[in-house]
Amino acid sequence: MTINAKQVSLRLTQDRSSALRATVKKYYIYVVLILIVILFAMVKVDKVGLFGRGAFLSPDSIINLLRSAVPIMMVSGAFTLLMISGYIDLSVGSAMSLNAVVFAFMVLNGFDFLPALLVTPAVGVVLGIFNGALVVKLRITPVIATLVTLNLFKGIALLIVPDGLSAIKGSAAKPMPGWINDFGRQDVLFGLPMAFFVALILLATLIIIQRKTIIGKYAAAIGGNPVAAQLSGINAVKYVWVLYVVVGVCAALAGVARASYMSLGDPLSSDGMETACIIAVLLGEPPSLEAKGRSRRR
Repeated sequence: MTINAKQVSLRLTQDRSSALRATVKKYYIYVVLILIVILFAMVKVDKVGLFGRGAFLSPDSIINLLRSAVPIMMVSGAFTLLMISGYIDLSVGSAMSLNAVVFAFMVLNGFDFLPALLVTPAVGVVLGIFNGALVVKLRITPVIATLVTLNLFKGIALLIVPDGLSAIKGSAAKPMPGWINDFGRQDVLFGLPMAFFVALILLATLIIIQRKTIIGKYAAAIGGNPVAAQLSGINAVKYVWVLYVVVGVCAALAGVARASYMSLGDPLSSDGMETACIIAVLLGEPPSLEAKGRSRRR
C-alpha cells in the first residue's frame, strides 16, 4: 500500500494538535493561576491596606505568604501518603490547634523550648495512634472516625484554655517569654524563620519516602487494591496505623510553628486546615497510570 506524503503530513499535524490539546487541558489551570498572580502584582493596594506593604508581590508580602504556608507544608506530605493509601484524617486541623495550645501552655508555665518541642510530637503520636485505632482496629469509616476526633481534639484544646480566655497567651502579670517567636517568626535567612526551613526539609523527606521507600510503595498498593495488598503479604493495618501516626507528628510540628508565630495557643487557630490539606494533595496529584497508558496508545 502506497502512503501519500500528504496523508503522512496530515497525520503528523493531527498528532501534534492532539498532543497540544492534551497539554493545554492538563496545565491550563496553572496558567490561569499565574495570570491571576500577575494581575494582582500589577495592582497597588496602598489604600486597601492588604499586607500593609504596597504591591502584592513586594518582598515583604512574599515573605509573609511563605511564613503563612509553613503549617500546610509540614502537614501536606504526610497527608498525601495517607490519602494515597485510601484513608483520610479530618482531625488534622484540630490536632494542630491542640498541639499549639499544649506548646503555648508549657512555654507560659516555665518550660524551655526543647522540652516543649519534645512533648508536642509525643502528643501528636498519641493522637495518631488513637485515630489509627478507630479506623484499622474498630473498622470505623475514616471520615466518620476522624470527624468525631476533630471535635474531640478541639474540645480538649478548649478545656486546657483557662475560663474567661479565648487562648493560652501572656498577660502583664505573666508574659510569654520573648524566645517563643524564635522558631516561627524570627528571621534566619532571607527574612524567613527556622520553621520554614524545617518545613522544607520535612516536605522533602516525605516526598522521598513516598517515591523511593517501601512505605510509599505499600501505601500506593493499599490504596489501589487493599485485598490484593493483603494477599501479597502487606500488613495493611500496621502501615495505615503508621501513616496516621506520621500525620499526627507533622500536625504537632505545624501546631508548634503556628503557636510560635502567633505567640499564643489558640484552640480555633487551625480550623479548616483539613480542607486545605485535601486541596493541596489533589492539586499535586500526578496523572494516573491509566491516563498515561491511553496517552501512549494515542
